[in-house]
Amino acid sequence: MGFDEEWAQLRAEAASRQETSMRLNQLPAEPGGGGAGGGKGLVSTPTEKRAAANTIETVIVPDTKKATDWADEATTGAVGALKGWETAAGLKTVQTTWEKQVKTLTARLNREKGALRATVTTLTGVDVGRGQAIASIPSNLSKY
Repeated sequence: MGFDEEWAQLRAEAASRQETSMRLNQLPAEPGGGGAGGGKGLVSTPTEKRAAANTIETVIVPDTKKATDWADEATTGAVGALKGWETAAGLKTVQTTWEKQVKTLTARLNREKGALRATVTTLTGVDVGRGQAIASIPSNLSKY
């Protein structure tokens, strides 16, 4: 048997072992998970969003600053101790990169904090606004 014949036989055997049926995805029997129609309400409450924003402001950002200050102090000391060596120049480059990354992280945390607080305001405002709009519609049902 030649290579081409053997190859064709192996391909045919592999194809016969593959499943050829098709299964369509569907919603799970139990509610949950993401996707349309999954939940009955919001995943988090305004209180939870405020708490998360406050944690970012009072814990995460200050702790990040403390860690950054500590690392900057240690790196600056190492750069000074290794003055004149190529290692000092390398550490200075690392320190500059670190400072940029910390600024990026801090800015991201502040954006997330702002977004959490804005979401609370927006969702609460929309909810109250819609409730007032619905209440202002005259209806015969209110007689009952």
